[in-house]
This record gives sequence, structure tokens and C-alpha cells, in this order.
Amino acid sequence: MKKQVFFGTLALLASQAFAQQAAVTGPDSRLKLDFQLQDGKPVYSVTYDGKTVLENSPLGFVSNIGDFSRQMSFVGQQADKVEKTYTQDRIKCSTVNYSANKLTVTLENAEKKKLDIVFQLSNNDIAFRYEMPQYGETACMVIEKEATGFDFPSTTTTFLSPQSDPMIGWMRTKPSYEEEYVPDEPVATPSKYGEGYTFPALFHVGDNWALVSETGVRSLYCASHLSDATKDGLYSIAFPNPGEMNGLGSSTPGLALPGVTPWRTITVGSGLKPIVETTVPFDVVEPLYDPSQEYKFGRSTWSWIMWQDPSINYDDQIRFIDLASEMGYEYTLIDGGWEKNIGRDRMEELFKYAHQKNVDVFVWYNSNGYWNDAPQGPRGRMHNTIARHREMKWMKETGIRGIKVDFLGSDKQQTMQLYEDILADANDYGLMVIYHGCTLPRGWERMYPNFVASEAVLASENLHFSQKSCDAEAFNACLHPFIRNTVASMDFGGSALNKYYNAKNEPRGSRRVTSDVYALATAVLFQSPVQHFALTPNNLTDAPAWAIDFMKQVPATWDDVRFIDGYPGKYVILARRHGDKWYVAGVNAQQETLKTEITLPMWASGTELQVYADDKELQGEVKSVKLGKKQTMKVTIPCNGGLLIVG
Repeated sequence: MKKQVFFGTLALLASQAFAQQAAVTGPDSRLKLDFQLQDGKPVYSVTYDGKTVLENSPLGFVSNIGDFSRQMSFVGQQADKVEKTYTQDRIKCSTVNYSANKLTVTLENAEKKKLDIVFQLSNNDIAFRYEMPQYGETACMVIEKEATGFDFPSTTTTFLSPQSDPMIGWMRTKPSYEEEYVPDEPVATPSKYGEGYTFPALFHVGDNWALVSETGVRSLYCASHLSDATKDGLYSIAFPNPGEMNGLGSSTPGLALPGVTPWRTITVGSGLKPIVETTVPFDVVEPLYDPSQEYKFGRSTWSWIMWQDPSINYDDQIRFIDLASEMGYEYTLIDGGWEKNIGRDRMEELFKYAHQKNVDVFVWYNSNGYWNDAPQGPRGRMHNTIARHREMKWMKETGIRGIKVDFLGSDKQQTMQLYEDILADANDYGLMVIYHGCTLPRGWERMYPNFVASEAVLASENLHFSQKSCDAEAFNACLHPFIRNTVASMDFGGSALNKYYNAKNEPRGSRRVTSDVYALATAVLFQSPVQHFALTPNNLTDAPAWAIDFMKQVPATWDDVRFIDGYPGKYVILARRHGDKWYVAGVNAQQETLKTEITLPMWASGTELQVYADDKELQGEVKSVKLGKKQTMKVTIPCNGGLLIVG
């Protein structure tokens, strides 16, 4: 006979004599996780409003000191609550209240070695990880394989991006999380490269949605991804391909004991609102060190995205410093090649000129030591501690405020160590860090006070290189708020107002097919605390005055986010708040014009709002509109068009 014990909203079930089961719900009891041992194998399942999201999915791992995935026995369980409030200046919300129910299940393997599996459930988020003690004199371990899996029902459809093969792509710089997402694929569709899928991963499960990712990854573990699924829909945690980083460094993680794995997260809801608004990547991690100073975020000009490599010269950088000053932007970014094309002495002159214009500077660096062939410089400065400190000392002396480090191309633990070392050293010198050609940041905005953002997406540079990317621009913009950008800041580098992707804005090369209102809307849709916009000096005269005026005042940091409407890959409408001002932004990728009515409870009826909208020819206009008594508004967004409401 089973004995049932209740701890408030926690329900823990266990038998006195046999390996048993346990369950935990979120505070509102709609989200539920069930744990059990099946023939000695730990498994869990997830329901939301009583409907299955995950079927019985495996837990545990195999290590060099024992197997913790089978022949396990139940030792005990403990229930607890987690309540915390924290502030964060570079994510989608500035103040977060996190409330979760916690269940710790203690197991023992065949060799009597214990393992804790810790689950934390808020109303829409699950976070879980493994915690291991020291086993006698054994004070370290290597986890050779995780059994951890996510078994979705066969009717599930997926929104996934494939993990690439190692050492492929331009100058052997992949994987860099820049593969295309495919929407609404059947569960268990094989991945493009046979390497599985990157985090985050979005799943449509009947009436529910689920977003799977991980957080808390640092130098103590590798970054993981999802394997290809079995035909039954089981995706498992997969470690980096051994061929990454030119085949050097371990693809399996090593831990000192006692030790913990990263948190794996599952955000669940009956709609997409919990997916877009989740803060779970930051809820379960803590800062790793104190900031050496107060870091300032903001907007930035960036010559390279439109004017490319030839723009990395003294005179053109002066033009983009002047553009930043004219726009009231806080930063400009000087991209790769500056050491050769401008030289350090003249770079220092640029820094002084920028500071006279009240503009600060980010500069680009190549990460590479032995893991790619990318030729841009400076090279050989970021991968080595001695060289890195020497370089950062020069940056501090010359007033550089941040660095963009490119081409890291691996998820191995050794690479995670490099990410962390660069960040920690940069903090010592008062520098912010942006990563490109890189992995997904996993809770880093909270963990590292000077971390700004990462690319880790098929970003704006591809618009320059390919008309295909331009034609799919709105489609991708309708994916990112639900997947990539919902779990971490995304340095996309968009909001172009040029009609053509070239320095003279003349009819050649890639042509932008989206509207000017769309460009403004993505400045709100895409979240990053330093936004590198694809504006150019000619936009001051050839773009609509209302577009430039908006781009002068759009903020880069946000205090709140609200999902309004949308479907991944089709359209999205969301709201962000900065201070007491709300911005509603929408874009549409569907061939048919989107016509809908939205509710705007963030404004009182009668509020005067500025509405930016497109006609069917994608010609934008701005008008003042008073919000009606029902706080609703009928809106129209044509294909490749945008919407902005500000008040």
C-alpha cells in the first residue's frame, strides 16, 4: 500500500519498502512533474492542465566512476520552496519575482554512490540538474554520457535549428549557432548534419507549447545540445562533437566533487505568452563576481554591416562616430582589420575624437589560437592569458569600453573556460564583452556582470551576403522572439534603412524587401542591451525623417515585456516597457495582410498614442491615435511590413 504525503502544493508520493515515485507542481498547480524509477531507471514526465507535454523521459548519466542511469534505488526526497526577487539591467525585465516549488530526489546506484536530482517548478518553468557529493577519496569525475532526455508525444511539431558539423563553414569557424530554423516539422525529423539540434528548441505539443534549453553553463561543464530524436520522439542531451576546436580538448565534461551539472530548463504553457516572457535562464543562476564598475548600455553605429571591410579605415570610422553623435548614440563599433588598416596610433586618435563627441568605442578581436583559419586581426590576443592582459591594459589606458570577440566555434568545456576567462579578465579592466561566431549564452547576463550579448543566430550579415536571406528576413524575425531571443540577449545588428546592402545605397547586390516601419519594429522586437544598428550616414538624408527621429529615441534596455499575439514564423506582436513608456512592435511574414484587433491594457483609455503603420505598398506613415474605451485597437500589417505603437 502506498502512503501519500502532501506539502502544501507539493505532492510527494513514496512507498516505505520499494523504489517509488514523487511528484511536484508549480505554485498554481497547472504544471506538474512526475518522477519514478522504472526497473531501476530514473524517469520523469510532465503535464500541463492535465495534458501530456513529456512522456516518461530518462534521467541520469554514465561517468568514469559509475553508472547513474540504471540499477538506481530510491533513498529519499525533500520538498522546499524557492522565493527570490532580483534586479537585472540587461534582460527583458529589470525586476523579477521568482517563486518555485523544489523537489530533491536522492538516489543511489549499484555501488551505493548517491545522486541528488533537483527539480524547481514555477508556474510555467521547470529547471532541473544533478548534484553529486564527493565519494570518499574520489574528488573528481568525468561524465561520459548523459541519459537525460525529452520524450515528446508523436503528434508534436518542432521549431528547431540544426547543430552543424565541426570545422566547416567560412574558414572552418563552425559550429556558431547560425543555422536556419525549420518551422512546424514533425517530431523526430532527422537533423541536417546528423548532429542534432541547438538550444533553445521549441515544440508545439497539442494544446501546449514547450521550450527546452539550458542555463548556468560555465567553465565547469561543456555546453550541450539535443541529439536527433528516436522515432518515438525522444531527444537526449548530446555533448560537443570531438572534432570541434580542431579535435583538441575533451568533448566530455569533467567535474570536481562535490559538483553540479548545468540546469536544463523546460518552459511550458497553453499559449506562447510564457515562452516569450520567461526569465528562467536567469532565475536559477547567480552572479559569479562583482562588477568592477557600473557598466553603461545603449545604442551603437557599426560601419561594417553596410560598408563591409573597406570601411575599416580612419576616415570612414570618423563618419560613423559622427553618425553616432548625431543620433545621440552611446557607442560605435570598429570591426575586424583595424590593427592593419588603421594602426594603433591612429586608433588612439579615433578614441580621443569619439570621446570629444560623447561616443564610446567597442573594438573587434579574433578569438583564435588553434581552432579556425579566420584571417582578420587582431589575432592571437584573446586566447592567451598573458597576451590578453597586455591587450586589455592598453584598452583601459586608451578608454575603450568594450570588445567584440569573434569565431569561437565550439561547445567544449575548454571553450567555456575561454569564454569565462575573457569575461573575468575584461571585468578587471572595466570592459564589456560581446561574442560573435559563438555559442548560445546560457544565463550569462546574470552570471557575468560585464557580459552584454552574443550573436549565436543567423544575423544581419547574411542579409548583405544573400538575397535569399533578405527575402526571408521577416520570417526569421517572427521566429526569434519565440526561440533564440527569449532565452538570451541577441546581437543581431539590424534595423537597416538602406534600400540596398552597399555603401552607396544604389541598386546592386542584396535588396531589402522589408519596410521602414519593419526596421523600426525590430529595434524593439530584438532585445540586446547594446544594439548595433545597421544605420549609415546617408540615412540622415535619404530615410524618412520620422524613421530617424524614432531611431534617435528608441531605448536599448527594457523593464518589462508582454506578449500580445503571434505564431512562430508567421507574425509577432509584443510590447516592451522602458521606464513609464511602452512600445508595441509587430511584424508580419505571411503573404496575406494581417488584420487583427489587439488589447492594450498598458495604456488607459483616451491615451494619445503614436502609431507607425504601413500601407499595402509598404509605405509608412505616423499618426496620433486616441485609445478607445475598450483599450483595443484594430491593426493592419502587410507582408514584410511592421507596426509600432508608442506612448
